[in-house]
Amino acid sequence: MVTGARAFGVAFVAIWSLVAGPLRAEFAVCNQTFDVINVAVGQSEEDTFVTRGWWTVGPNQCANVIRDPLPARYVYIFAKDVFGKEILNGTDEMCISTRKFTIRGETDCLLRGYLPARFIEVDTQRTERWTLFLAPTPS
Repeated sequence: MVTGARAFGVAFVAIWSLVAGPLRAEFAVCNQTFDVINVAVGQSEEDTFVTRGWWTVGPNQCANVIRDPLPARYVYIFAKDVFGKEILNGTDEMCISTRKFTIRGETDCLLRGYLPARFIEVDTQRTERWTLFLAPTPS
């Protein structure tokens, strides 16, 4: 049963980690909320912008949403809970789908049969590894 108590915001804290030896490029999203979340990611690739989804991340779990070298400094994240409630207050509109997707281009979402969604921008500062933590904030 869903109650009004579920109405909480989500803060995010990002860190990068350096480890001894060769670094493996990755961008991970860790869920520190009490709910299962679905995550989509957007990034610039070659000459266009691409959004991909969905990664389902349980409470206190992480998902590597990008396993390749980061082609750009900025990565964009959209997250919602399993009930469809957006848990990030993004400002950058890009396209998503209700099913697993890879979408090239971020404009004219509805005209192309996709849904518009507001992603947050994450500045990775051109590091090799980046982890974004999604945590509940006090109501």
